[in-house]
Amino acid sequence: MEFFPIFITILASFSPLTEINGSIPLGIALGLDPIFVFLLASFSNSLLFFPLYFFLDQLYQRFLKKWNWFRKYLEKSRKKVKPYLNRYGYLGLTIFIALPSPFTGVYTASLITWFFKMDWKKSYFAILIAVLINGLIILVACLGFLEFLKFLVKI
Repeated sequence: MEFFPIFITILASFSPLTEINGSIPLGIALGLDPIFVFLLASFSNSLLFFPLYFFLDQLYQRFLKKWNWFRKYLEKSRKKVKPYLNRYGYLGLTIFIALPSPFTGVYTASLITWFFKMDWKKSYFAILIAVLINGLIILVACLGFLEFLKFLVKI
């Protein structure tokens, strides 16, 4: 297995423009095994959560916290959304990311998790499950449903 297609697939899964929705079709088009691409893209995409979440936290602690208007806006927004978070919580986060659509990936989920002070461990688990579901939907769409069933029978 060549390094270049793997590297490109990982880079695509890290990109905010493609994330997992573009990295799976790209990896398959580059000739990689579909299951390998699914696993590679899913896990590399989900790992983005950690640097994003903790970067946002450090950015806030070091700089944004000092701006009173930003802190007030943050608290007001958190208060406004709290009833929805209490109602839908981590399941809502999972569903939000699991459906393949633009701007609903790990970047947005990390921002939501940080912005609304959700538990990062539970959020990561919800994000990982969602990325796997999203990746599976993309994989089935790429292979075609019947081809996917044939592929499963081979395993």
